[in-house]
Amino acid sequence: MPAAVAYTNSLIFIAVFLVLAVALPVVAFTMSRLLRPHHFYREKGETYESGTQPLGTSWVRFRVKYYRFALLFVLFDVETLFLYPWAVVYDRLGWFAVAEMAVFLFLLVFGLVYAWRKGVLEWK
Repeated sequence: MPAAVAYTNSLIFIAVFLVLAVALPVVAFTMSRLLRPHHFYREKGETYESGTQPLGTSWVRFRVKYYRFALLFVLFDVETLFLYPWAVVYDRLGWFAVAEMAVFLFLLVFGLVYAWRKGVLEWK
């Protein structure tokens, strides 16, 4: 098989995958929108507090400082996501992978120190 045909076949495979990756969620959301009941009850909008009477409204405005902590949590959660598979197989990867992970950890620690110096971690 010529190289151009193999390259075209791999591009077709990627294109089909991308079309399916977009089409399946769109079809699923459209079908759920069309098939669900369209009745609104007052109880649907109320806050649920484990069977007790709610103490306030469910529409609470959060201050921006909570989002900073949420973003930092996501940052370090993703760090763990990348560190765990590496830690499982690091003995088979060699020194190059250890150096790459050291650079990755250095960048994350640098980001943490930067956020700390900017005062993002302080509760004001």
